[in-house]
Amino acid sequence: MPQYALITGASSGIGLALAEALARRGRALILVARERPALESIACELSQRFGVEVLFRVCDLTEPLQLSGLLYEVEQSDYQIDLLINNAGAACAGSFLDHDWLRERKLLELNVFALTRLCHALGGAMARRGGGQILNVASLAAFQPGPWLSSYYASKAFVLHFSEGLREELRELGVQVAALCPGPVRTPFWRNARLDMRPLKHSAWLMNAEQLAQLALQGLERGHGVIVPGWRNRLLALAAHLAPRRLACRLSGRLNRHLLPR
Repeated sequence: MPQYALITGASSGIGLALAEALARRGRALILVARERPALESIACELSQRFGVEVLFRVCDLTEPLQLSGLLYEVEQSDYQIDLLINNAGAACAGSFLDHDWLRERKLLELNVFALTRLCHALGGAMARRGGGQILNVASLAAFQPGPWLSSYYASKAFVLHFSEGLREELRELGVQVAALCPGPVRTPFWRNARLDMRPLKHSAWLMNAEQLAQLALQGLERGHGVIVPGWRNRLLALAAHLAPRRLACRLSGRLNRHLLPR
């Protein structure tokens, strides 16, 4: 039975970089995102460049019926998912009360509920087979509260804590679970979140998606449960852990507010 790595949010940014890094390693892929033209182009390119099978499925993970359809197709097919990468995510920058509620709800549907359901369905199949890997993309934001991105920070804290708990639950069943906690990465994510990243444009803190993908897969191969790529990010994660929570909250709030469009 063929084995695949399933990657959500695979049409750009971190998801695309992870797909390319895995294809380079000879992995067969199932790419999931909302944009059919982008997925078709990426699947064709990766298949031609690396000689691997690349399937794609168009799915809006914030729509429960579409997510159910995706899972039903996987369950009824011969696709054996031995690596699940929950990369798809969204953010809403600005005052929480000023946001349209539908946008906030979709953020939670994507960052929390879709990720959890995929872990439940595909992680359950892995456990029954006695092996597999799950990589949930959290964020450096998971380590402290984040005013002006409050829902995003909270959703990533959920991803981190959920992944750590699930890792312990599935350890004896042969399923490895890890949380990837990157800092800022050069991707379209920030523009979609309505953040102005120009102040960080030349910062050494800003990482390329391709570099992040390599470090993420290295951490997964080494069996790390929490992967924080880059020494600067590890230092900030430690500082957020050691600092008083009120101080960490105020500092992250100042940074986030500074990145709001003027």
